[in-house]
Amino acid sequence: MTMLIRRAPREGMPFASVLDRFFAEPFFGEGGAMSALEEGTLALDVSENETSVKVRASLPGFTKDDVQIDVHEGVLSISATHEETEEVKDEKFYRKERRVGSVSRRVALPCAVDETKAEAELKDGVLTLSLPKSVSATPKRVKIK
Repeated sequence: MTMLIRRAPREGMPFASVLDRFFAEPFFGEGGAMSALEEGTLALDVSENETSVKVRASLPGFTKDDVQIDVHEGVLSISATHEETEEVKDEKFYRKERRVGSVSRRVALPCAVDETKAEAELKDGVLTLSLPKSVSATPKRVKIK
């Protein structure tokens, strides 16, 4: 039989403030290790095989003209902005939330890629990037003499 003991939280130290202090530490906070590697809110899937790095992002409602992709020195930046300016005159709006949308993400890639051979496709709301690994990033077998 397992006995559980419940202890009262320390006075003056509510759980929320403990979490606030934890995430304010240098690793998570402004200028910390995690903030240096990633910025933005766009959810990404990043994977790799022997020849390339694949990145997939959900961008429903965006067209290829709305999306900007940059790869520079091992960092991938994706930003998308969609603004619908058409206004309906014969309706009274109580909320108008879905007319403007903007997402972005900046993430360090897992290895060096050949930026000049990158390919991108936006189909059915999913952006798929194929970034071939650079020659220096591919493993080479060394033969023993």
